[in-house]
Amino acid sequence: MFKTLREDIACVFERDPAARNWFEVLTTYPGLHALQAHRLAHGLWRRNLKWPARFVSTIARFLTGVEIHPGAQIGRRFFIDHGMGVVIGETAEIGDDCTLYHGVTLGGTSWEKGKRHPTLENDVVVGAGAKVLGPITLQTGARVGSNAVVVKNVPEGATVVGVPGRTVMREKVETDVSKRREAIAKKMGFDSYGTTQDMPDPVARAVNGMLDHIHAMDQRLESMCKAIKALGAEIDDSKLPDLENCEISSSESDTKDEKLS
Repeated sequence: MFKTLREDIACVFERDPAARNWFEVLTTYPGLHALQAHRLAHGLWRRNLKWPARFVSTIARFLTGVEIHPGAQIGRRFFIDHGMGVVIGETAEIGDDCTLYHGVTLGGTSWEKGKRHPTLENDVVVGAGAKVLGPITLQTGARVGSNAVVVKNVPEGATVVGVPGRTVMREKVETDVSKRREAIAKKMGFDSYGTTQDMPDPVARAVNGMLDHIHAMDQRLESMCKAIKALGAEIDDSKLPDLENCEISSSESDTKDEKLS
């Protein structure tokens, strides 16, 4: 029992940078409180003490805002961050080293008896507000984006985003391409969202597309200048200013507008 509790506390430090010491985690983390209450309730449930088990889970829900059915099976080093609004159904199965954020529902889609809730294998992360519904399986290392609605199986290591949830794989970008994008973004004075390690989404793809397009235009313009020089024409070789230094204050802009008018 105490070994399991130590593991539960240790996993909080691994996944929450706000955790400062074990006493704070033990006394102020509702996700940890809900998990410990569930371990007690689940033990009663397995001994066929159904009502006491439901009573313990109801008290835990009242105190923590996390509802875990006593029949749910939860593995080791399970972490619920923030906790409020998490719902885990009766036949849900959760493996080791899984993480749920607030507002997550592991729910059912049928009123029939039997397996009707999701199965999460090891090292699965479900983002805030996501809904994982039905007797589906999220295989090892799967990731579910915030507010996604997942109703189909998720393969190992895949990421699911959107409503309805769609499976996307992390884009494998060559090292030189990644460095090139980062250099162009730095030249523009832009902190590229697309160069981070965040999960893929339309914004990241659009930003990466613009950076690649700018790089291609620079190369084409350079080739055109060389060709024109070869024909004997004179071209201004002065260095182009950085985009971040090209900003014009509102007062200067107003003055120029007045002159033009």
